[in-house]
Amino acid sequence: MEYETDGKSRRSRWFGKRSTGLDFAGMTPEQTHQAITSLMVSDMLKERRSDRRWRAVRRVITALFLLAGIGVYLATLFYEPKTGPLLKDADGYLGVVRITGAIKNSSNASAEKVVPALNEAFADPKVKAVVLSIDSPGGAPVEAERINFAVGELKKRHKKPVYAVIQNIGASAGYMIAMHTDKIYAGRYSLVGSIGAALQTWDVHEALNKRDVRHQVYASGDLKNMLNPFSPPSEAAGRKAQELVDNAGGQFFAEFKERRGSKLKEGVAYDTGEVWSGEQALKLGLVDETGTIEQLAYANNANVKEFKPGSRAILPAFTMEAASAWLSSVIANAMHGVAEASPVAFR
Repeated sequence: MEYETDGKSRRSRWFGKRSTGLDFAGMTPEQTHQAITSLMVSDMLKERRSDRRWRAVRRVITALFLLAGIGVYLATLFYEPKTGPLLKDADGYLGVVRITGAIKNSSNASAEKVVPALNEAFADPKVKAVVLSIDSPGGAPVEAERINFAVGELKKRHKKPVYAVIQNIGASAGYMIAMHTDKIYAGRYSLVGSIGAALQTWDVHEALNKRDVRHQVYASGDLKNMLNPFSPPSEAAGRKAQELVDNAGGQFFAEFKERRGSKLKEGVAYDTGEVWSGEQALKLGLVDETGTIEQLAYANNANVKEFKPGSRAILPAFTMEAASAWLSSVIANAMHGVAEASPVAFR
């Protein structure tokens, strides 16, 4: 610290009469030094008190942000937000049950997961109609059969209409479920149809032969090993496989004609496995109207309430744990498909 003197008084560049309230005139150098030291200590104490106050304020603010973050996270776990339009004068809900992805016993579109959601939606007194939101390329016919049975029984018990809204795709077993509702909607760009059945398996015996690897099976009958991917298919196995898919596809087509017969067009081959756009499907009688869940909600003056499985929540869309689980399931399914015969599926 530097002092400037004029012979009569000493003044500090930092401390003066105006800022400190002290007059250093007439003080000895020792007194001036003591006064300045006292002022510096006092100023340091004030700064420390101010720092402590700001640290306390920062801690409180940080704690509030952490509590708010925890609150938002907990809300995402237990709160199911409504989606779709929010109508001011709406007097009820459309209860949406999502059937998304392949319809099989290990997916969210399985009967084990969809049927409980249907029970909740039908039982909710505020739900005025149940909507099946379908976005599926197809899958196992027995899973679709179970879901269809549940829909039929719940309609009788609760006397509520059931609609199907096809999102991006409602094909094969996905469309079979839609057929069992009171009305089918589809977007103009949706893909609809694929009426038929398919039986899939791998044939890798040539690849094994190149590696000089042989797979030996002892079976009790000629067709017991018919879909083994490690053995060359026989003519009898091919005939049997075709018989299975023809039978399943024929049942599907007969049910389709029974459910949609009055709306179908003459001369159209509906059983080729073809898919159509939503607008084409409307003209051909596969759907009743083009529209989305939002349009359906406005038409019924209702908000949308979703039921699990597949209900939307504000959760991180991607995590390493989710990615790892997804990759593991893909590998496991691929290996399972190689090792075992695939069941008949509506695809």
